[in-house]
Amino acid sequence: MKPIFLFIFLCGLLKNATGQQPVYIFSFFKDNGQDGLHLAYSHDGYNWKELNNGHSLLQPTAGDDKLMRDPCIIRGADSLFHMVWTVSWKEKSIGYASSPDLIHWSAQREIPVMAQEAGALNCWAPEITYDARHKEYMIYWATTIPGRFTAGETTGDDKYNHRLYYVTTKDFQQFSPAKLLYDQGFNVIDATIVPDHGRYMMFLKDETKTPAQKNIRIAVSKSLTGGYSKPSAPITGAYWAEGPTTLRKGHKWIVYFDKYTQHSYGAVESTDLKTWKDVSGKLSMPAGLRHGTVVAVSAKEFDLLLKNIP
Repeated sequence: MKPIFLFIFLCGLLKNATGQQPVYIFSFFKDNGQDGLHLAYSHDGYNWKELNNGHSLLQPTAGDDKLMRDPCIIRGADSLFHMVWTVSWKEKSIGYASSPDLIHWSAQREIPVMAQEAGALNCWAPEITYDARHKEYMIYWATTIPGRFTAGETTGDDKYNHRLYYVTTKDFQQFSPAKLLYDQGFNVIDATIVPDHGRYMMFLKDETKTPAQKNIRIAVSKSLTGGYSKPSAPITGAYWAEGPTTLRKGHKWIVYFDKYTQHSYGAVESTDLKTWKDVSGKLSMPAGLRHGTVVAVSAKEFDLLLKNIP
């Protein structure tokens, strides 16, 4: 969720500045993430075309395994694009890089967000949300620490029993200690958090395998860094779904997700965050697209992308 950072505000700025609607960019990975960052674009949110003829735009260099899974890109308060991603199946770190244009990227860095937890098994699916009130970013992800939580220990995949953790930063140089973000007594992963009229909407995956859930739900809080509610009923159907990311178009919410056991992508949409309609049949997605996020760019920024990336 991968999330769209201050989506309504930014889209308004983009449209007012250019007189044109923004273009949506989907960042994603393929296969195991070994070849790095892929991008696709859409004008309507349903029909997506891959850039760079399907080739990677950024080779991964961070971490021991040098993967670039689950890339999350947001536009920061500094107008830079900030990206985090999963560097490994087993490491305690995440990857980070920034870019002014989605073409030229800073040196990739490994951020050891769970280094203080000797028993931590992983750091998966990191995302970023900006806290305008405190003028800082929150980076959050899923980690399993064996024995830390009894609920869910026998209902997940193998040894994994995830909870969500976070750090905050103002500059992506100094980071707060990692803290627990979400524990409602079940195995949870793949969160993406979107500001919405003074509250925060967390779209998350219930990772429970026995009895099978593997669906997308919503939790709500008035604070970005905690106090999230128990999860809603599933907003996805009778299939396994993961990696939610959101797009806000006027009064409509679109939530995309990876139907990973079916090797396809899905989407549901709503105008009230309560009643959801499956619109998977309207989607046209690049072959092999896996878990990622959506960010809006201006028509001018998109023209620059097309000039530099076929």
